[in-house]
Amino acid sequence: MPPTLLILGGTTEATALAQAVAAAGIAGTVSLAGRVARPARQPLPVRVGGFGGAEGLARFLRETRVTHLIDATHPFAAQISANAVAASAMTGAPMIALTRPPWTPGPGDRWTRVADTAGAVAALAGPPRRVMLAVGRQTLGAFAARPQHFYLLRLVDPPAAPPPLPDHAVVVDRGPFTEAGDRALMAAHRIGLVVSKNSGGSGARAKLDAARALGLPVLMIDRPALPPRPETHDVREVLAWVAHGADRGV
Repeated sequence: MPPTLLILGGTTEATALAQAVAAAGIAGTVSLAGRVARPARQPLPVRVGGFGGAEGLARFLRETRVTHLIDATHPFAAQISANAVAASAMTGAPMIALTRPPWTPGPGDRWTRVADTAGAVAALAGPPRRVMLAVGRQTLGAFAARPQHFYLLRLVDPPAAPPPLPDHAVVVDRGPFTEAGDRALMAAHRIGLVVSKNSGGSGARAKLDAARALGLPVLMIDRPALPPRPETHDVREVLAWVAHGADRGV
């Protein structure tokens, strides 16, 4: 049976994989959560929206006769990633994750690591600071518990409602970003601390390079724990896995 792929997407890695899959003449669909108003154009058919948990995803795999499942979602999309592992087990459809290598601190970096968003909020106790909050819009509400700070928010889309932060500024922009640009942005807003999720990859790393150059501390939120699963950081390895290695992993 010719392969039919379902790519759980929404990342630059997923788009790169979709382009490689289309170029190879392999059938597939890209699934997007629908949280971004202007998603990147895809060279494969696209579906938008949730599946209804692991059971719903498993039903979709069966009904559309998907032969290979690739999780190329954001490293912090823990629920859909867990659902993918469960749906693969339910259906027998092999799966692999296409992930970004996590960032690691280097010479000159001033990182403090926390386990999750709650840990970041707890670490922001204390006197007012000027904070670049680079965590996406889904978890902004948690930081309302620390209203004493100024927050610089960089979002892909304009917020539908004002963020629940009394002192903030919003910059609407889409990466990849540059160190020089982020250094200028931080200087313009007199930022003293950067809060970031450890998303990995190159497109959003500029803020960390800029923080290092400016001598700023970074509060880094660790990735969530996920069930064991085959993983790769390489689109070519995914294609090789589809061609002949799905039964043995990568």
